[in-house]
Amino acid sequence: MYPAPAKQQPALYGGLFIGVLSALPIISAGNCVCCMWVIGGGVLATYLMQQNHPYPITAADGALVGLLAGLVGGVVGTILSIPIDMMMGPVMKQMMERIIASNPDFPSETRTMLENMNVGAPGVVGTLMKLMTFMVVGVIFGMLGGLLGVALFKKKDTPPPPGTVEVLPPV
Repeated sequence: MYPAPAKQQPALYGGLFIGVLSALPIISAGNCVCCMWVIGGGVLATYLMQQNHPYPITAADGALVGLLAGLVGGVVGTILSIPIDMMMGPVMKQMMERIIASNPDFPSETRTMLENMNVGAPGVVGTLMKLMTFMVVGVIFGMLGGLLGVALFKKKDTPPPPGTVEVLPPV
């Protein structure tokens, strides 16, 4: 049996990839395309784990490191999104006001809803909901990314297990 590969550092790097790209305002739209950044973070974590391990990694290792990267990414993304939301809040409010002012054909219910939207820093409940959503999505799609990473980066030729003597064929 091969020794288990280290998962902490690859999961941390994959989670940072997920969290940072998921928190940035325009770039985070990539998550609308099948959770691209989350899957990418799982793939990155698996790639890093395979590169630091001499033996092929298993699908279970890839799924676990992807899951861990998704958890880290959920926490990092939530923490980074708080100051970003605080900075972008006034800009979003101005955009909503311009949209309302430039479209007189909006139904009154829609207009009222857009005017009453609380754009800015989310409260504690909003932040906890964002954290839970990021973590659930991160775990599911991070695991899928980890499995995809195993399929893409698993080493094909395996060295002999430790403690065996390799016999070379006669020349």
